[in-house]
Amino acid sequence: MPRYICKSCGVQRGRTQEPPETCPICDDPRQFVPVSSHAWMTPDAMLAEHGNVIRQVAPDLMSICTVPQVAIGQRAFLIRTPAGNVLWDCVSLLDDATIALVEALGGLAAVAVSHPHFYAGMARWGRVFDCPVLVHADDQAWIAEDNAHIERWEGETRAVLPGIELHRIGGHFAGSSVLHWAERRELFAGDTVLVTADRAHVAFMWSYPNNVPLPADCVREMAARLNRIEFDTLRSAFDSRGDIVGDARRAVARSAARHIDPPVG
Repeated sequence: MPRYICKSCGVQRGRTQEPPETCPICDDPRQFVPVSSHAWMTPDAMLAEHGNVIRQVAPDLMSICTVPQVAIGQRAFLIRTPAGNVLWDCVSLLDDATIALVEALGGLAAVAVSHPHFYAGMARWGRVFDCPVLVHADDQAWIAEDNAHIERWEGETRAVLPGIELHRIGGHFAGSSVLHWAERRELFAGDTVLVTADRAHVAFMWSYPNNVPLPADCVREMAARLNRIEFDTLRSAFDSRGDIVGDARRAVARSAARHIDPPVG
C-alpha cells in the first residue's frame, strides 16, 4: 500500500489502499482545499516528475527545494556543525540523489520541523537517516504518519545539538517553533514569522493563504519570546522571499510594533 501525499499541502500520510477522502491539514481554515477538491500523489509519481535542487546559502548551510514546485513550495535547510547535521523543516521529496549527498556530508543527527504545514515527508526522512524527528507536542494532533523516529518535545525550548536550540514561539500554531544557531547568530523561522517582500519586515499571520492576521496580544507575546534570542540573520521558509541578513532582530521588533499598532492612512 502506498503512502499518499497531499498535492495541496505536501504532507505524506501513512499507508492506505486508496487515497484518503480528506486531508485534515487542508480542511483546517489556516490552509485551504482547492476548488478542484482534494488530490493526491504517490511518492513514485512525485519522483517521476520532480527533483530537489540543493544550494549552498552560506558556509555549512544548504537549502533544499523541490522543482517543479510541490504544494506550498517551502525550502528545508541542512545545517552542518562539528557535532552533526540538522535538517530544519522538511520537503516531501527524498530521492536517491538527495540521500547520497546528505550521507556524503555526514548524514543527519536530527530533523526539526517548525509546524504542521511543513511536516511534508518528515517520517520518511527520519526512517532513511535513522534520526529523531522533533515536532512540538502542542501540534501532535497533526502528525499524519507516525513512527518511532518522531519525537514530541514539550515546553518552551529544546536543545538539539551544541549551539542549536529550538524555541516554541506559538502564533500560527500552538507549537510553532524557530531554530536558533547561536554561533552564527541565525534564526530559522519557517513561517512562524514570515519575511515580507521588502526583506526589512516580517508578518505574523494565523493563516497566510487566507490572509488572517494574528491578534495583537498574541503578537506581543511572540515578540517578547523572540526578543530573548540573540540573532542578526533571519532565514525565510521560501527561497523566493529571501532572508533578512543583518539587524534582523530589530526588524522583527519593528514589525511586531507595526502589527500591534498599525499605521492609518
